Amino acid sequence: MFDRRLVINFDWVLLITVCSLAGVGILNLYSATTGWAEHSTPFYLKQTLWLGGGVFLALFICCFDYRHLEHFALPAYLLTLGMLLFVLLLGKTSMGATRWINLGFFNLQPSEVAKLVIIIMLSRIFGRTALPAGYRLFDLWLPAILLAVPFVLIVKQPDLGTALMVIFIAGTMLVFAGLQRNTSIFLILSSFMTVFAGWFMLHDYQKARISTFLNPEADPLGSGYHIIQSKIAVGSGGFWGKGFMAGTQSQLSFLPERHTDFAFSVFAEEWGFSGSLMLLLGYLFLIVWGIYVARRAADRFGMFLAIGVTAMIFWHIVVNLGMVIGLLPVVGVPLPLFSYGGTSMITTMIGVGLLMNVSMRRFMF
Repeated sequence: MFDRRLVINFDWVLLITVCSLAGVGILNLYSATTGWAEHSTPFYLKQTLWLGGGVFLALFICCFDYRHLEHFALPAYLLTLGMLLFVLLLGKTSMGATRWINLGFFNLQPSEVAKLVIIIMLSRIFGRTALPAGYRLFDLWLPAILLAVPFVLIVKQPDLGTALMVIFIAGTMLVFAGLQRNTSIFLILSSFMTVFAGWFMLHDYQKARISTFLNPEADPLGSGYHIIQSKIAVGSGGFWGKGFMAGTQSQLSFLPERHTDFAFSVFAEEWGFSGSLMLLLGYLFLIVWGIYVARRAADRFGMFLAIGVTAMIFWHIVVNLGMVIGLLPVVGVPLPLFSYGGTSMITTMIGVGLLMNVSMRRFMF
């Protein structure tokens, strides 16, 4: 029987916030690509369609009790591993990376799906095993294995950015689950050692990205070009910006990948510090609201589900903004709801649907 409380408790605040951020992103995409020769549907119209599809999916997800996901977590996890293996064997290769499955009308990126599935899987584990004293190292053997397998498969594509996102999301969920002091110290030291050892396992282009991050001026017309132009665009916006569609770096095509990885650089040049601050406050409100949803969740599974989705959005924001202003290496992580991309938009909106689902059912036990 339909419960009226679901409609009464629908999270309009979350939906309006997300659609507002995505709407600003579409306007920014229009500005960034308006001078391009168009041989098919313009990027901003495609992004609008992806947003519409994402909103539909989010509303569709709200129709089902999120607690049913706990029972489908393991089959979904195994299916995702199968897709990641399929990508390595028969996936579509583009720009030296094999990350997509060609479905004809759509290129599916299983590594994006993996982020959501891992959130659901870890939510199931942490939701069922509450340890007031915190998790010991031995207690983490199952989450470690479940995380390591997709991590390795994603790194093999290679897709270092998404692989790091998976680690950051899992790490955030683990912090909220609680760790004993000795376990925390061991994991922190192990992380530093892994980063050091991982340098020798990186591809040459990945090492070049890190070297460029440390000294982009060493190759200003080559590997350092992207980040140098991005910092010029962000800095030239000043306090008030140059105005909508009046940014010289983007409109004169000095800024590469301005519709994807460096979409924020376009916005910062046109709207300046004041506009960028408003955008960041919008993202901050979204993150705080996600934590608020987690705190009000009806059960531990819902709480960790909300924490995982919020962490996914948070780390994408942090890494992308760190990239465009030169604080982090360029690893190809999009800005949620802002950068062009169907897979990114749909993944984010599915996460938003899960958040709204948890929020709507906070009164149900």
